[in-house]
Amino acid sequence: TNYPEGESEEITALNNPEQPTAGERPVPFSRELWIERDDFREEAPRKYFRLKPGQEVRLRYAYYVTCTGCVKDPETGEVVEVHATYDSATRGGDSADGRRVRGTIHWVSAAHAQSAEIRLYDHLFAVPNPMQVEPGQDWKDHLNPSSLEVIEQAMLEPSLGDEGEAGPFQFERQGYFVRDKDSKAGAPVFNRGVALRDSWAKLEKKLQS
Repeated sequence: TNYPEGESEEITALNNPEQPTAGERPVPFSRELWIERDDFREEAPRKYFRLKPGQEVRLRYAYYVTCTGCVKDPETGEVVEVHATYDSATRGGDSADGRRVRGTIHWVSAAHAQSAEIRLYDHLFAVPNPMQVEPGQDWKDHLNPSSLEVIEQAMLEPSLGDEGEAGPFQFERQGYFVRDKDSKAGAPVFNRGVALRDSWAKLEKKLQS
């Protein structure tokens, strides 16, 4: 909320955080951002280090931000906006005073985001060996109904809207993706072949068990 309206800037991001020699890329940053819905909790447990009211986190490669509240849909109660203030002295994701934050979240500039279709592939079968069936069963009974999930309007960095490389690309914290043959200029389609585990989701499941 304290970032200048109508302005934007370029943030430098690594192409591969695990291989710095792979080069860098510019990513646009602006006042309004898309974030992952799972990266905000209005009421969060103690070990939740992402955005929650009063907590400071790092926007990957950008700035430290502190959550100041949220806006909800009056009919559904669903959170539709998260408000925060940024510290302009932390550009690049580090603070001059040496303070540390535990959480780092990912983002895409809303003004520059590229809409894309995302196809999330999972195991075709729900069991390791679908041909080992019980009497009266058919191997088709073991088909995984969630083997394909389609997200029709995901928001990506604008560079991925170009008809460029086929991939693979790593979408951080999500998995490895390749550009589908159905992609067109301005309407990209990406397929996920390998997913990455969400460390918080794993911890939360452990805490609930």
